[in-house]
Amino acid sequence: RTSHEIQKIEKLSEDDMRAVIDDELVRAHRQRALSPEKPFIRGTAQNPDVFFQAREAVNRYYDATPGTVQRVMDRFAGVVGRHYHLFDYVGAPDAERVIVLMGSGAETAEETVSYLADRGEKVGALKVRLYRPFSVDHFLEALPPEVRALATLDRTKEPGAVGEPLYQDVVTALGEGAARGLLPFDEMPRVLGGRYGLSSKEFTPAMIKGVFDEMAADQSAEEQPRHHFTIGIQDDVTHTSIEYDPSFSTEGEDVVRAVFWGLGSDGTVSANKNSIKIIGEETDNYAQGYFVYDSKKAGAVTVSHLRFGPEPIHSTYLINHAGFVGIH
Repeated sequence: RTSHEIQKIEKLSEDDMRAVIDDELVRAHRQRALSPEKPFIRGTAQNPDVFFQAREAVNRYYDATPGTVQRVMDRFAGVVGRHYHLFDYVGAPDAERVIVLMGSGAETAEETVSYLADRGEKVGALKVRLYRPFSVDHFLEALPPEVRALATLDRTKEPGAVGEPLYQDVVTALGEGAARGLLPFDEMPRVLGGRYGLSSKEFTPAMIKGVFDEMAADQSAEEQPRHHFTIGIQDDVTHTSIEYDPSFSTEGEDVVRAVFWGLGSDGTVSANKNSIKIIGEETDNYAQGYFVYDSKKAGAVTVSHLRFGPEPIHSTYLINHAGFVGIH
């Protein structure tokens, strides 16, 4: 889907980029390049007498990476004004239920969390910016002290594993934090692990609300919160899926939503790409276009999903409540 998306973005200028790139480091990088004039050898085979030691010698670089990345993020914020952290928290400051995830799904999570928090729900989302090295200290600092339940959402499936990668890292971080006395909360939160969005499967605010509802389930009740769940599919084989209300929506009335159905090669997709580009470039509106078609090319059904409105659009999912529908 990402390769067929049109989105209005705030671009960096060349001056912005030059301000955060050190020319001396660029020259040093180029000097290290392979060259016939300055031959040297890299990537040699190593025997057991030194290989293990060499692998451990890199620890200091990995240990230093989180701090270095955060310093560069802070430097970037000073130049551009956009603030990023290794873990960015959004939602209620006293949230009791928090979703942990990364990637494009985090935009939908932020949209949903903002909607629910504005209506009094004590929920939040923690967006992972730097996954590896995973900084335990920064992760724990970013969590609200009132959190009682966490749900990690992985966009992958590791058959046979105890849990997916992000789930395992979060559980390990909490365990190490407890051992080191770093936990910001009085009681260890319950952690659920889930999977979503494989092969660009839809991931909507309704599904995120379904995850929050699952986290709120009474642990002592007969229907306990489901560990290692899936969201967005109906798993009637191994019964991993959790329920959600597909009619739930967070999109505001100020967003124009249009869906156009066409046939491959009839020009509908091209025309809609032109339309959304004109709206994005020639008006103050933020604009977004998603275009759904398959490998059958000409003659197959195409669907164009267009959004535009006065505010930035965080809806990284297809339209299911349209104000205009065109059938070509």
